[in-house]
Amino acid sequence: MPSSPLEDQFADVMAVLPRISRLGSSLNRGELVERALRASGVSLDRPSMTVLMSLRMADGPLRIGEIARRMEVAGPHVTRLVHELERRGLAKRVADPDDRRARLVELTPAGADAATGYMHGIFGWFGEALADWSADDLRTLGALLSRLIDDLSAHAARTDDRTG
Repeated sequence: MPSSPLEDQFADVMAVLPRISRLGSSLNRGELVERALRASGVSLDRPSMTVLMSLRMADGPLRIGEIARRMEVAGPHVTRLVHELERRGLAKRVADPDDRRARLVELTPAGADAATGYMHGIFGWFGEALADWSADDLRTLGALLSRLIDDLSAHAARTDDRTG
């Protein structure tokens, strides 16, 4: 069956999409997140661990709104997650030194340990899977993935601006 002009124009993009789908399937089959969650040493769901990882990757404590922005979710959702993390002793609210009315969220030592265990679970899984890759191949992969994410994020923002 002959291809359409649109299919010809986007043939390279169309060739990439199944590979992205296969990547997601491979990560799911490998139970990467589940393995990493177990490695964290605490029983958490994905969204709660995402809050801990947002705090772990930050330069310091964050406002709820900033955590929500990084997670790309609504603030009230993060507020509920932070409340549960506080109850479990994994995060705590502290005063914002720049605005005494505002509160920031930071990891407790137990929360930092959980986030570090999770990261080690992720790194270990990828390290084993990519053990035979050269340093150049890993750098190239990192650069291309960064470019892909940046371009997709920028496109999504432009699309949101047009439709929102």
